[in-house]
Amino acid sequence: MVVDPEHVAVNGRKRSQQPQRSHREVADELRTRIRSGELRPGQRMPTQAQLADEFGVERGAVRQALRILQSEHLLSNVSKGSPATVAQDVGPALTGPGAPPQPTMVALASRITAAFSAPHVEIDALCLTAVSLTLAMGEPLRLIHEGRIKPARVDVRVLLPSSDIDLAFPALVDDTVDDRLQRRWLAHRNAQGQVLKHNLLALRATHGIDVHITFRALPFTPPVKLYLLNGAEALFAYYTLTRRGEEIDHEYLEMYDAEGTQSMLFPFEQGDGMRDTTFVEQSHLWFNALWETISSELVLTG
Repeated sequence: MVVDPEHVAVNGRKRSQQPQRSHREVADELRTRIRSGELRPGQRMPTQAQLADEFGVERGAVRQALRILQSEHLLSNVSKGSPATVAQDVGPALTGPGAPPQPTMVALASRITAAFSAPHVEIDALCLTAVSLTLAMGEPLRLIHEGRIKPARVDVRVLLPSSDIDLAFPALVDDTVDDRLQRRWLAHRNAQGQVLKHNLLALRATHGIDVHITFRALPFTPPVKLYLLNGAEALFAYYTLTRRGEEIDHEYLEMYDAEGTQSMLFPFEQGDGMRDTTFVEQSHLWFNALWETISSELVLTG
């Protein structure tokens, strides 16, 4: 049985009690439905009024979201008068060469799933907590448990910040000395890593797959996230800081933080031109250098 990670986003349909979404968040959700096949090529979309009601936004925000998807060649017939239509051939627009960057939550799962079609799966990741990687593993694990794919070997290496450093972020806006953010991040890092490790190592017993997963600690807070898949693909994103507030231990705290699942993921594929090939090769050299030099053993606890 696959263990669910904490704080998994739900894809519900009742949004009345949720904060109002931006047009980009509406576009992200609709893009996810197209990618998953919930909205099929050639299918008519719900009306703008229906979408506005579902997401709890104004129709103008819906129109902006639909125009974004039209610019990505995922929708056609976007107008004020009639529902849009899902494009007949959306595959290249979502995953092919020249595909636009997408939020990590949207793009990573499909690329991880494609990587698991290889006999020997190799995934390297550098990130802040591994929550996006843990979530993205859900789809290939499901396909393995359904018997639809079965790699012979899976090797995963993950670089995460060390618990011995003062994180650059999340950080309190007023710069006071307070270890609550650090303690919360550390608990989250360890929990996500444990879930990822458990779910992958379970494949040994359930399906006889040769699985290896290793974590190492970095002596700095990574300003970017990087995923390297089967030596042929690099997915790169910036951690963009924003100011937000949250209640922690019954106190409302203002902090600078980054929402990693929403970071825009830029795809690079070896063989897709000199630029992409060089980026993939240099990313591997950079990751291996960190792994073999300044990183240290990381033991996940708790």
